[in-house]
Amino acid sequence: QVQLVESGGGLVQAGGSLRLSCATSGGIFSIRTMGWYRQAPGNQRERELVATITSGGSTDYADSVKGRFTISRDNAKNTVYLQMSSLKAEDTALYYCKANIITGGAPYGIDYWGKGTLVTVSS
Repeated sequence: QVQLVESGGGLVQAGGSLRLSCATSGGIFSIRTMGWYRQAPGNQRERELVATITSGGSTDYADSVKGRFTISRDNAKNTVYLQMSSLKAEDTALYYCKANIITGGAPYGIDYWGKGTLVTVSS
């Protein structure tokens, strides 16, 4: 069974840095696009896209994080990272990992989500 487990969240002061990791496991044949999304506390809207990275390494970022966050992946470890710098109070959110994964024998990929890791930025 596919699992995504995020780690690296915590409390940091404004201007500081954190590195999030998302490790995937369980019957994986290949992983296509991986990404990070976030949802601020009390925000009932859909999760906001933060950054994505394709299997070939192409990246895309939300305008609000460009120049401050960097997404990367280690295909050998089936892991995606999010390096966050110059953090602001408005970056406070639950950060979720998503991956489009093809499991053994499947004809197409399915989106899987982790349970999230909380990032709190104090001003």
